[in-house]
Amino acid sequence: MAEADTEGTDGRWDPIETAGRWVHHTRAHVTVLLIVIVTEFIGTQTFPLGPGQVVLLPMLFAVVIGILISYSVLGAYIDPLRQAVNREVSAIAAPLLVISLMPLAVKYGTLVGPAFNQLVSAGAAFLLQEFGNLGTIFLSLPIALLLGLKREAIGGAVSIAREPTLGIVTDKYGIDAPEGRGVLGTYLTGTVLGTIFFGILGGFAPITGLHPKALAMACGIGSASMMTACSGSLSVAVPRMEDTILSFAATSNLLTGVTGLYMVLFVGLPLINFLYRRLEPVIGRGGE
Repeated sequence: MAEADTEGTDGRWDPIETAGRWVHHTRAHVTVLLIVIVTEFIGTQTFPLGPGQVVLLPMLFAVVIGILISYSVLGAYIDPLRQAVNREVSAIAAPLLVISLMPLAVKYGTLVGPAFNQLVSAGAAFLLQEFGNLGTIFLSLPIALLLGLKREAIGGAVSIAREPTLGIVTDKYGIDAPEGRGVLGTYLTGTVLGTIFFGILGGFAPITGLHPKALAMACGIGSASMMTACSGSLSVAVPRMEDTILSFAATSNLLTGVTGLYMVLFVGLPLINFLYRRLEPVIGRGGE
């Protein structure tokens, strides 16, 4: 979409261009409002699955509906929908997501203070949990190599690939390099499916027998939307610890955004490169 200012190419105010932007903004806000009304009407849905339960929050329904009505999914076949939610509307909505999450971050921040003593007592666990992110490497790298990926596996498997990892890998290797394509693929997959996956996983996680505080910390993976979906469904599954779960998840998410960057830079990338050199000749599918 064009730049955010309302000046034409000659530097003068263009009323037609300004009116067009107002139309796109109106469509974006009306679309979001309708999605909110529909999803709040649906509400939180909980149903048993084996020994656990699946918790589907309104946020998850909103993500699914938002994907379905986009110009590239149902909009590709339904002309009125394509006109209402076109590429320009999507471009406007993307940066507004960050703004919309800010009130939620403030709410979670108010839960951190009352749980300060509990958070301090778990301080070492918050820092050491970053080593758990290395599990992504040990689990994903062999699978990626077996599927035939080459150095794309380095970028795609080094972490869950949120913004800090995306910046590190693309800065080190370049966005057009195999590693850059790998991290971008994982980033986009997480953006589209991550919130849905973590929302379902959060409600089902208590059957593992792990303490709800540990599960709450695991929700804080460096993504505000994924953390919200995960901790929200977990708090529904363990209602007696709702405030504690939300405060632990919010603190973990904040620390992951800071310490996770250094873990990827100084530990994750050297480790995955080392493992790649050892594993690729053994289980790789040949060719570059």
